[in-house]
Amino acid sequence: MSDKTTVKGGEFLIKEVDIEDVFIPEEFDEEARMIVDSCHDFLESEIFPNLDRIDKQEDGLMAQLLKKAGELGLLGLSVPEKYEGFEQSFLNIMRANEALGSGYSYSVALMAHTGIGTLPILYYGNEEQKQKYIPRLASGEFMAAYCLTEPGAGSDANSGRTHAVLSEDGKHYILNGQKMWITNGGFADVQTVFAKIDNDRVLSAFIVERNWEGVTMNPEEKKMGIKGSSTRQIFYNDVKVPVENLLGKRGEGFRIALNILHLGRIKLGATVVGGAKRAILHSVNYANERKQFGKSISEFGAIKHKLAQQVIRTFATESAIYKSSKDIQDNILRMKSEGIEHGRANIEGVADFAIECALMKVYGSEALDYVVDEAVQIYGGMGFSSETPVDRAYRDSRINRIFEGTNEINRLLSVDTLLKRGMKNDFNLFEVARQSYDSMNEFTSIHGLSYFEEKMAVIRNLKKAILMMIPGFSEAFGRKMAEEEEVMMNFADMLMQLYAVESTTLRVKKLENLKLKEDISVYHDILDVLVYEASSIVNKSGKDAIMSFANPDQQENMLLALNQLCSVNPVNIKDARRRIADKLIEDNLYNF
Repeated sequence: MSDKTTVKGGEFLIKEVDIEDVFIPEEFDEEARMIVDSCHDFLESEIFPNLDRIDKQEDGLMAQLLKKAGELGLLGLSVPEKYEGFEQSFLNIMRANEALGSGYSYSVALMAHTGIGTLPILYYGNEEQKQKYIPRLASGEFMAAYCLTEPGAGSDANSGRTHAVLSEDGKHYILNGQKMWITNGGFADVQTVFAKIDNDRVLSAFIVERNWEGVTMNPEEKKMGIKGSSTRQIFYNDVKVPVENLLGKRGEGFRIALNILHLGRIKLGATVVGGAKRAILHSVNYANERKQFGKSISEFGAIKHKLAQQVIRTFATESAIYKSSKDIQDNILRMKSEGIEHGRANIEGVADFAIECALMKVYGSEALDYVVDEAVQIYGGMGFSSETPVDRAYRDSRINRIFEGTNEINRLLSVDTLLKRGMKNDFNLFEVARQSYDSMNEFTSIHGLSYFEEKMAVIRNLKKAILMMIPGFSEAFGRKMAEEEEVMMNFADMLMQLYAVESTTLRVKKLENLKLKEDISVYHDILDVLVYEASSIVNKSGKDAIMSFANPDQQENMLLALNQLCSVNPVNIKDARRRIADKLIEDNLYNF
């Protein structure tokens, strides 16, 4: 790990990052490539030939396929060797998640098992609990589920009614309640169940085994997509949970739930990249094969526009995911070097970047939705047929905007967390914001600069555009800012675009500096279009926000400043997209 300190979570808004502190996917080493190859080989041999069987939920098939992944070590990538795992770096785990993310509903089952199913026990369990469960979860002998959501509770997890009471002899907690939308619910041997003890206001967590008396479940849910993923309601009727199966401390359940969700969010950001790349593969293959008016539809400008946009959004998501993953990994390693134990270092190392985790979950899931929607459109009428692969991709994608907290919740969470950290002086957000507001009419000129100097100038201006709005928003609503959800979501959209642009700029700059690509021009095209579109989104979202909180005297000056700060140099966007599409069409697969 570099001795150079990286930004704190959320601090990207007020600091510039050097490319030396940024990791790009082209830098993965041979070990990571071997893991990716193993994941791809497994999908090609075991999953893709069986997708119809998986979607029909053939009895025992999903559990069998998960066990096969366990035999290859794919379930133990986060697990230390002492618990019979193959512990990998955070970056390598993210790369494996990306590779497996093209596995449709199988990837959902696997990610639920290795993430929210296994990690609460690994990171919060005592030594006895870890010795008992983790090796069997890593090997695939046991399957895991995470039981948080309840009917009527929705996003307000702490309002759940499942409760536990200590037995008279003090040996068991008697658990009663109901959970719903439980991924892997139909076959999970081990469940992390959240409940309130006695009259506690906050949740506790328990390790529950499926075969214990009183654990029952409803039939499989009938879902729009991810049909192969087992999703059931689970009931607990006077279930005797041994006191030694309390996970973590009493009342720590809500913290466990939130911290595990941070991990789930950033990992989902990686899995959707894998799904997007596969959807692009189907899109370009079909576009090259389908003939209309005497030529392949990939030759038409309207199709090239779609193909290019698929690439741009996927490339930007991938760039941002690995930038934030490197920051998280550095944070975890720093904590371990300070003597913080494995579980706490991993949990807190990710939680420090809760803002980025939430933003990347939203940005990635919406990028994938765009990619699969355009894949269906490229297929035309055939795209609406369940005989084509894009049917499954389209249906399976939709859940990602709901998983791990809805995108609305994550938008609000990212901005609320940013503002709260600023108020606590975790970093000098409000000081820099006030300076930006006071000097709103000053901006970095984007004219007459070299290519990357110009892009970095745009990024500085976009940061200032966001920062200058914070004092006015804060003064208008004070402590009730969080209740202004529409404005909070405007800020989230601005932050996402900024983070994607900065990450992609640094990636392309590093590619050029290290001479990792023979032809860098197409990456300039990707960046040009991304910067153009992102600046427009920041401008539009900023206007919506300003007109929602600023008084008439403020509005005129702020809107003028916003327009100036969001300006970019002109570029032929049509030709740039065509060049991106031409490379994709020639390669006939995503190779960026």
